[in-house]
Amino acid sequence: MDFTRKTTLITGASTGIGAAFARELAARGSHLVVVARSEDKLKGLQDELTAAHGVTVHVVPLDLARPGAAAELQRRVEELGVTVDVLINNAGFGTFGAVATSDPTRIADEVHLNCSTLTDLTTRLLPGMVERGHGAVINVASTAAFQPIPRMAVYGATKAYVLSFTEALANELRGTDVRALAICPGATDTPFFEVAGEEAAVGLRRRPEQVVATTLAALRKGRPTVVDGFLNRLGSVAPRFLPRRATVAVAERVTRPRSGARA
Repeated sequence: MDFTRKTTLITGASTGIGAAFARELAARGSHLVVVARSEDKLKGLQDELTAAHGVTVHVVPLDLARPGAAAELQRRVEELGVTVDVLINNAGFGTFGAVATSDPTRIADEVHLNCSTLTDLTTRLLPGMVERGHGAVINVASTAAFQPIPRMAVYGATKAYVLSFTEALANELRGTDVRALAICPGATDTPFFEVAGEEAAVGLRRRPEQVVATTLAALRKGRPTVVDGFLNRLGSVAPRFLPRRATVAVAERVTRPRSGARA
């Protein structure tokens, strides 16, 4: 896919995978709309990419976990006079711990951001792509999507939703020249674990730039789903061949707190 003079909207763009997408696509000539809560970080990214690549970078500071955030973002994009050619739904977060001891408000925000805002924003921006006959929706799922994960029950379920939604969407879009892709990273070196906690880290961490490279290669090939990293791909296949109870038992052991304390 040629990103030159296209406009890409990236949520969760201030750090990690979102910022890596911004840097790579700006280098490929894409104009950007970058969205996150931190205006200072977004403006720093704007200055960096404008100076390095001469592209236009619009900054939209917004908390996408709030109800109605997708509608507000759509309104702001329209006010900017921008046509979105590529949507990257990267914003999301995870929680670690037993559901029974979780903060209900935090869990509601997790579900809303990871699922509702992603879906709302997609349904708002996708019709224009289909009408224009080109575009792409890239949704950041996770290897957590492939099996239930005790202590990350909600996060895993939200990413299973993202994966299922995106694969169905890709099928619906056949023949439209609009693509949908779910990228499924494993543990990645991002601020994700500052929120979810280090106990949520499973396996070797890959770099955000590797995730972006995997994504863009899969998009070029027209694939609906891709898992980043060879070991992660192996791990995503294994649950297909195990009984469901065994899969959950393995996931529980992997996420068991290293200190031995109950979570």
